[in-house]
Amino acid sequence: MPLPLYTPHSRPLTTLYSEIEQVAGQLGTVSPGTPGNVVVRSNATGARFYAHQFYDADGKKRERYLAGPVGNAEADASATRLRDAIISTGTHIKDMRLLFRQGYYRTDERAYAAAASLHNHGYFKAGCTLLGTYAYGILLNHLGVRAAVYQTSDIDIARGETLKFSPPGTAGLLEVLNDSAVRFVEAPRINVREPSTSFMNPGGSRFKVDLLVPAKVRSKPFQVVEVAEIKAHATSIPHLDYVLAETFIAPLIAREGFVPVRVPVPERMAWHKLLMSALRARESSKSGKDFEQGCVLLAVVGELDAQAVVDAAAHIPDAAWIKLIARREAIRDALTPHPRALDALDEVDAARKSSRPGRKRKRS
Repeated sequence: MPLPLYTPHSRPLTTLYSEIEQVAGQLGTVSPGTPGNVVVRSNATGARFYAHQFYDADGKKRERYLAGPVGNAEADASATRLRDAIISTGTHIKDMRLLFRQGYYRTDERAYAAAASLHNHGYFKAGCTLLGTYAYGILLNHLGVRAAVYQTSDIDIARGETLKFSPPGTAGLLEVLNDSAVRFVEAPRINVREPSTSFMNPGGSRFKVDLLVPAKVRSKPFQVVEVAEIKAHATSIPHLDYVLAETFIAPLIAREGFVPVRVPVPERMAWHKLLMSALRARESSKSGKDFEQGCVLLAVVGELDAQAVVDAAAHIPDAAWIKLIARREAIRDALTPHPRALDALDEVDAARKSSRPGRKRKRS
């Protein structure tokens, strides 16, 4: 019999993590590096101002202007808020060390810095959603389980509807990413005539950020689409609107701290991962990773809340469901150690069959 796809964390650990989730939802500006500290500096004229000093993703000491002049009510309030945030973060970092030792997922320094900058500029609040392996790790933490998470050098962020910022207007995506203290440039495409949909960290690093949007119905997927409100272009992905339909805010945790990001609900991400696995059947490495992650999420949610699996499946388009049918037996085999998840899968199958057009209903 196959081994279970995940291991549940203990109740004390999940309680500790839930406290971090609650705090993350209330965070204001987040440091793109270590929490650092507030220092007072003077300019050439002798005017004193506040600065934020911290270490960035590359371990270099940075210093940024915060507010001024010292003694101004608004500037003093800004410095106080940042000091309070630094103290709070420092307290929770101690808790996160315990979580990391027990197998909770944590992100790397560059991904944390990029996510912090996106948060600080209101991207996640406006509707931007984190996808891919980083979102998968966050969902494992949220569900209170431990499973294998493969390292990745790509961050996938998606935009469904037009992002609406409050207040209106924001910096373009490239400018926002560079505000993370990690340098980004547009990644060249194979077709040099097409605008870039990825932003890479140059100098030998493989780290990059990919921007995605849903492919329109009856249009060819994997096309370049303009995203005017953030002065960028994205790659269109099939059925992405399905996974973006239900999202929530959860913390991305790292050695430096934590930042609130938007991620899909786990049941929708599970089905979308399995669908992408079927669509990427010729790309064995990506297909295999998507299949494994989809099965893990389906197993966890199926055991915790089977109805969520059924409800999420009801919204899968028929054209996409046909692709999933081909992987049905492989999914069942993977879920063998999780009987409640298998029951949920059977209920999904029954619901799909009963909803077929033209099928006669039995008389009661």
